[in-house]
Amino acid sequence: MTTESRNSAPIAFLKGHGTENDFVIVPDPENAVGLPAAVVARLCDRRAGIGGDGVLHVVRSAAHPEARHMADDAEWFMDYRNADGSVAEMCGNGVRVFARYLQHAGHVTAGDLAVATRGGVKRVHLAKNGDVTVSMGRARLPEDGVTVTVGARSWPARNVNMGNPHAVAFVEDLGHAGDLYAEPPYTPAAVYPDGVNIEFAADRGPRHLAMRVHERGAAETRSCGTGACAVAVAAARRDGTDPAETGTPVTYTVDVLGGRLVITERPDGEIEMTGPAVIVAEGHVDPAWFATTLV
Repeated sequence: MTTESRNSAPIAFLKGHGTENDFVIVPDPENAVGLPAAVVARLCDRRAGIGGDGVLHVVRSAAHPEARHMADDAEWFMDYRNADGSVAEMCGNGVRVFARYLQHAGHVTAGDLAVATRGGVKRVHLAKNGDVTVSMGRARLPEDGVTVTVGARSWPARNVNMGNPHAVAFVEDLGHAGDLYAEPPYTPAAVYPDGVNIEFAADRGPRHLAMRVHERGAAETRSCGTGACAVAVAAARRDGTDPAETGTPVTYTVDVLGGRLVITERPDGEIEMTGPAVIVAEGHVDPAWFATTLV
């Protein structure tokens, strides 16, 4: 079946955000909507489309070839796409908004649920106060890092993998990151063959940081959940703290441009992220618009 024939009826969508990391949500339980990269990019275009940092394609795990093996553990699959149409493994803020959509649509209620992602199954808790906590998995800390450069300044960046790759640079002033319209250069490039999310983090107080991020495929965004987790883990190791060794959880507050996230790393290595998630609007996309996008 061609993309054009799959998209012959109006396409439902919603708009949501988590700490102003915003997404176009496409409910599609049976995986019937074709979403090639060109369509995703147009959907995320803030002038010619709906606008967003990415697309949350909501599919039942059993209906998606990449998620069928997770269907016994998680009914729903977050088929996440970056704003440029490229496929991504995970998006922390996206998982929170994804879970909020499932609640909004009546698929789940407050409490615990599981969400399948390309980065594995994520455990989510929908609190009655509106916050959403996501178990983000364990961080991997490859030894090979990079040097990130903006203008005349350079910083060593810690390599942290949260199911997707991050390079965390600690800076004195977030303004030193520049405009972040383009990806800051880093060397050696071979460390991240599939690209990388680059975080610039500055201390704001004890176990309290602020960050800016250039997300691969989306330029600077207002927030990045996996990036906030990477910053917290990198800061803990910089500060000489490893919960696996101390047996005590460690919590960092991370301020992003769009709000605040609370990150806790537990002794077993599991990282939990807590923050808000909001559904803003919903409507339909004209199928004729899809047709013009695919020309």
